[in-house]
Amino acid sequence: MEAHGEDLRRESGDAKLAEHAKHNYMRARLPARSKALAKFAELVTRAPATVRKKHVDMLRKHGLGDRDILDAVEIIAYFNYINRVADALGIDPEPEMRAAYEYRLE
Repeated sequence: MEAHGEDLRRESGDAKLAEHAKHNYMRARLPARSKALAKFAELVTRAPATVRKKHVDMLRKHGLGDRDILDAVEIIAYFNYINRVADALGIDPEPEMRAAYEYRLE
């Protein structure tokens, strides 16, 4: 989560928003579309077999097309995969992520 939080901090220029999103994205000041995507990502990550048409339709209500949704699913699946590989092999975060973690503690 540190890497993604650092990406959001860098992209948004808002460290407080990044911290809120990392700890509770539903309470963070994210646009509704971003919250819908984050909620979908959480569902795909925690319970992929429970994804139904209504979940995909919710993304469509936020303006995402079929290609956007496919891209989201592929990215979510990739990060789930690579995080599991890193965890299983005990790979430490990259040095720049260590710096971000230390920055957060300041």
